[in-house]
Amino acid sequence: MPAKKDPDASVSVPCFYGAELRFKREAAGLTLEQLAEGSFRGISFLSQIERGERRMPMDLALHVDRKLGTDGFFKRRCEDAAKARRVGIAEHFADAADLEKTARTIEDWAPLLVPGLLQTKAYATAIARSAMPRASDTKVKEVVSARLGRARLFAQEDPPKFWAILDESVIRRRTLSPAGMVELLGHIVSVISATRSIVQIVPATAPAHPFMMGLTRIMTFVDAPPLVYTEGLHSGQLVDYPALVMAYRESYDLLRAAAQPPEASLAMIAEAAEEYRNEAQQHRSELRAVAQE
Repeated sequence: MPAKKDPDASVSVPCFYGAELRFKREAAGLTLEQLAEGSFRGISFLSQIERGERRMPMDLALHVDRKLGTDGFFKRRCEDAAKARRVGIAEHFADAADLEKTARTIEDWAPLLVPGLLQTKAYATAIARSAMPRASDTKVKEVVSARLGRARLFAQEDPPKFWAILDESVIRRRTLSPAGMVELLGHIVSVISATRSIVQIVPATAPAHPFMMGLTRIMTFVDAPPLVYTEGLHSGQLVDYPALVMAYRESYDLLRAAAQPPEASLAMIAEAAEEYRNEAQQHRSELRAVAQE
C-alpha cells in the first residue's frame, strides 16, 4: 500500500480536494482499499488523488459520493478541481503534468518536438502558435508560462532522474531562426549538464526501431506503480496496465540501444548548434553589407 503522506490543503484546489477526500474517508472509517472496492480504480490511484497529484474522474467521484454519503460533494467539485490544475496545460496532459512532479524517474521519447522540460521560451511560443494559430496572445502566454514552469521540478530537493531520447530531426528542424536554434540547443545541453540528466539522439541513419510512432513517456514513483503516457495530435493517454507498461519499458530499452551514446549525442547537439551559429553570423554579416551599400 502507498506510504501515507498528509497533503497540504493550502497548496492548491486539487490538494484541498484531496485532503477533503482523505478526511471524509477516514471519518467514515474506510481504508483506501475499502473505498476503492466496487470501482474501476486502484489503491494507488486514490492515494494520488488524496495527495492532490491526480484528477478524480467523474465515475470515481460518483462512486465516492455513494460510499461516503457525501451528497454529491465530490461530483460537484470534480470539474472545479480539474480546471484549477490545467491553466495553460492541455486537458489530456493534465494528469501527466501533475504526476511528473512526484516521479522518481522520467524517460521521454521525442520523435518530433523538444520535450517540454527542455524548451526555451521562444521555442515554446513557436510551438504553441503553430498548434493554436487562432489563439489570443493571452492564451499563448498561458501555455508558454505553464510549459516553462514545469521545469521548476528540477529545483526540487529530490528531483526526478530525467532521461530523454530525441530523434535527430528534432534538432535539425528549423523551428526558429538560426539564433533561436542556437539558444535552444545550448539550453538543452545546459539543462542536461546542470541536472545530471541524460540525453540520447537517434540518428537519421538509424534503421527501423521499436518506437516508430508518437511521443511516449515512462514515469516511475517511490510509492506507486509505474505509468506510461502516450500522446497524439490532440489527445493523450495514461497507461497503467502492468503488462502493457512492461511492454513499453522493453521497447524503450531497445530504443536506447538504437540511439547514440550520451557523450556522442551531446556532441551532435553541440555540432548542430555550431552550424546554426555560423549561419546566424553569416546572416548578420550580409545584413551589415546591405546596410553599408
